[in-house]
Amino acid sequence: MKTRVLVAGLALALSGCSTVGSVTHTVGGWFGSGPAKAKPAELVEFKPAASLAEAWKADTGDTHGHLFRPQAEGDDVLAAGGSRVVRIAVATGNTVWRTDTGVKLSAGAGAGQGLALAGGSKGELLALDLAGGQARWKVALSSEVTGQLLVAGDTVIARTGDGRVHGLSAVDGSRKWLYSRNLPVLSLRGSGGLAMRDDVLYAGFPGGKLVALNAANGAQLWEATVALPRGATELERVADVMGNPVVDDRQVCAVAYQGRVACFDRRTGAPLWARDTSSNSGLAMDERNVYVTDDKDAVTAYDKTSGRAGWRQDKLARRQVTAPLTLGAWVVVADGEGVVHVLSVEDGSFAARAKVDGGVHTAPVDIGPGFAVQTAKGSVVAFRLK
Repeated sequence: MKTRVLVAGLALALSGCSTVGSVTHTVGGWFGSGPAKAKPAELVEFKPAASLAEAWKADTGDTHGHLFRPQAEGDDVLAAGGSRVVRIAVATGNTVWRTDTGVKLSAGAGAGQGLALAGGSKGELLALDLAGGQARWKVALSSEVTGQLLVAGDTVIARTGDGRVHGLSAVDGSRKWLYSRNLPVLSLRGSGGLAMRDDVLYAGFPGGKLVALNAANGAQLWEATVALPRGATELERVADVMGNPVVDDRQVCAVAYQGRVACFDRRTGAPLWARDTSSNSGLAMDERNVYVTDDKDAVTAYDKTSGRAGWRQDKLARRQVTAPLTLGAWVVVADGEGVVHVLSVEDGSFAARAKVDGGVHTAPVDIGPGFAVQTAKGSVVAFRLK
């Protein structure tokens, strides 16, 4: 499935309205297009070790291949899809407010400084009032808004598909800073995530680079190599950092397609350890391990101090498995068939399973209590896990 997605992107690059050298074409996310995919692995039987129950369900709008993730904000969840942004009460699933922006959305939701944030496919960045959903401001960025939207102090941070990271005033959306770098001809949809800690922004890029930026002014603090592009063709040289980096007090870790999972000292960028693997989904981290979903749809636990591989759950082959979410004793993933899987943090064994009404292509989100997933059809489904 991963190769099919990349081939589709190559065809677009060669037949598009711009030259290959001047445009980066994001690929992936066009679920169901192209040749028939290989048959997903059959689900294995197991004795449940956890209780997993649907708590509530809400709707946004069809994602149209864009990768949306809900975001917990206090006692509520914000979600975006179609042209709508929705605020949902975690305790009940009731809609607090729902706003139709009139914009075809491509990213969201984000929250901070009293704002709810969403991005559009034509570069629109929208800020709504968090309390009531009314429009506060709207600005035009340089290209499609992608991935997670963050707020650092009084700065809103957004990414666009042309390799830029934008720092904007939370008051009115005016530009505070801009970080930009050249991108390779081909990249995967879902590459180039963001993470933040102690006012430092960590950004992954196509081409295998991880960069630390000062969140207040966009100044680069350091750059590290997660993976080096290799191969004779553009297709072989795709080595994108996938999903959001993960960070703790000591280190920041990232994973690349056709590359490695690697951890670095978060203050200096010095390498700590790396292991060869390829992922087009992403990773998660807890106090013990780094968990990676690889491009074979297996989930592997690596000791976060040494990089030594612990367990590997490989019974979900060809199911388009998402990046993981860690929740105490459990690791949660979902798949392109709409199945949510709960794994034991100790050995990766299956502990619980549930089904939702559509494929899931982004990692589950901790909404405390429980977690939520967003489907390709725009449903946001919350679960209780015990």
